[in-house]
Amino acid sequence: MLLGSLEPRPAPPNAAPAWLAIGYGYYPLVYTLKIACTLAAILWVSPAYKRFPFRLTWAAPLVGLAGIGVWVGLCGLHLESRFASAAGLGWLAELGRRSAYNPFQELAALPAWRLWTFLVVRSFGLVVVTAIIEEFFLRGLLMPLCVSADWQDVPFGTVSRGALLTAILYGVLTHPAELLAAAAWFALVTWLMTKTKSLWDCVVAHAVTNLLLGAYVLWSGHWELL
Repeated sequence: MLLGSLEPRPAPPNAAPAWLAIGYGYYPLVYTLKIACTLAAILWVSPAYKRFPFRLTWAAPLVGLAGIGVWVGLCGLHLESRFASAAGLGWLAELGRRSAYNPFQELAALPAWRLWTFLVVRSFGLVVVTAIIEEFFLRGLLMPLCVSADWQDVPFGTVSRGALLTAILYGVLTHPAELLAAAAWFALVTWLMTKTKSLWDCVVAHAVTNLLLGAYVLWSGHWELL
């Protein structure tokens, strides 16, 4: 099953309250504006990134490659929804559901250039913008804050129990529909952080996982993973 031949998958019916839900027709515009604003924020604070030397190791792409196996494998088990249903908390599993926006279905009636333009924007946001903003925010700010109030003086790669817990909680809270996958993946990249002491290694590992996830979704049609 490839690209245009993907089987359409409807959006989760309870993905968001009716008053909060954004119509699918506005999704490309809203997503593009979100990425533009986030990119502007990255550029605005980019001088602060100089304190993190641009240094990469071969461990980064290897961890990113392992990360896609962890993510897709654990998400495919659907353990979160099973446990929630067994505990009578099915509504809880629905809260974290993604929009499952399939551009090949939703934009099929529009000119092809609009479809492929949105796919380029979506891929750029997934692979570049998300990887940079999340890693710098989590590992460049939140985790050092958990080590010391003077977080700017904390050598990168230094962790404490609080910092480790923060990394896991951040992953879980920002990916509520993939709790186990998020916990395992963020723990894996935190391990990379402690081994190589390079923030850019974490960015590249994140980018590689997201790139492969996007490719997997295009091939499989599991748009609920994006």
